[in-house]
Amino acid sequence: MPAYTVREWEKLVYGEGEGQILERHADRLASLAARSAFAGRGGSGVLEHGRHGLRARGVVGILAAGDASLEILPKIDVAPGETRDHQNAAIRKRLVHMLAVALDLKIDLGVFTNLAWQRETLLEILIHIFCNKLTEALRKGMPRRYITREDDLPTLRGQIDITRQFTRHAVNPGRLACRFDLLSEDTPLNRIMKAAVLHLSRLSRRAANQQRLRELAFVYADITDMPVATLRWDQVVIDRTNRAWQELFAMAQLFLQDHYQTTTGGAGQGTAMLFEMNALFEEYVGRLIARALAGTGLTVSLQGGRLFCLSATDSGRTMFQTRPDILIRQGGMVIQVIDTKWKRLSARIDDPKQGVSQADVYQMMAYAQLYDAPRLMLLYPHHPGLGTQDAVQGRFSITGHATVLETASIDVANSADMLERLRRLILGIEPTAQELAG
Repeated sequence: MPAYTVREWEKLVYGEGEGQILERHADRLASLAARSAFAGRGGSGVLEHGRHGLRARGVVGILAAGDASLEILPKIDVAPGETRDHQNAAIRKRLVHMLAVALDLKIDLGVFTNLAWQRETLLEILIHIFCNKLTEALRKGMPRRYITREDDLPTLRGQIDITRQFTRHAVNPGRLACRFDLLSEDTPLNRIMKAAVLHLSRLSRRAANQQRLRELAFVYADITDMPVATLRWDQVVIDRTNRAWQELFAMAQLFLQDHYQTTTGGAGQGTAMLFEMNALFEEYVGRLIARALAGTGLTVSLQGGRLFCLSATDSGRTMFQTRPDILIRQGGMVIQVIDTKWKRLSARIDDPKQGVSQADVYQMMAYAQLYDAPRLMLLYPHHPGLGTQDAVQGRFSITGHATVLETASIDVANSADMLERLRRLILGIEPTAQELAG
């Protein structure tokens, strides 16, 4: 199956050469993307289906339709001197790391060779990780749970169901309407795991992954096969008895729920696993900031606050609720509000406004009014055009307020000392001259 790769905001032109895409494949993939949950969000969508090629937008992941697949990678600045394949490998590694942090997964990126990062798509890498984790968990035993069952038996088991006994067996006292608890492996959690295994077996094109998935499907042979739409996610309880399955449950959600969409039927049959980079960057940075500030006396809230901008003078009804990405508190008081933006920040020498949108400024001014925090920050991904170090790129006073709005950047391509760099950024510790010199 032809596998194409493109990065955010880049274009694949139609053609048969290297770095090009066949027009018939582009048509199928664009049709699938148009049915995605992300299509048309604020005019962004997934793909621009142009006359001369496909252009990726702010959504990354995998699209597979017919006999072709398209991998969309985030626009992360990596080593410029490397080949395209080496750069894509580095980007895949960073994207998997971001997903691991956002989903609270423990993933050893070193299990893959550099060649594997270059040759395998994001989907095959994630399937390989899932198979490894599931196989390891199953070696310790499939989780079981007591499930209430009802059955008509010749002898009493558990408790008798009085109502059913006297309505169904009034003339047949030889059968007893029993209600009892049965320790079973056919639980909502295991049904979800089986659904994930079966679904991934239809997606994977890598022989080794297909073999692993067939073996896992055999293990789940006695578990009820349920369509994804009917899975009971709400009935899954993660407690001390099955804590080891929490990561696998999160990965199953990744494959089957939320950011994932499956479409079937007609010429546009296909599957898609997509991530909105704005949301992923926000969750990734928020979780890392919470780790970075542990032990400082500061508390971090993600998507907290939720104060309203307006209230009706006649009814008191509140309207226009705010949801700042990150709130930092000290002693119960909000001291900083951070909003993350997966956009390219301009250097001040090129643009005094740094490419910051007017809407984002208005939003931060509303936060200044509602949360009365002395510091506000718009946090962007770093790129070489901003210098060698991620840092505060600009400081601005908000008219009529003592609040300071900062624009800052963090380098997601560099995982070294990430927590320390974030801690210093949030606490306002300036880099030394030696650090600025690189």
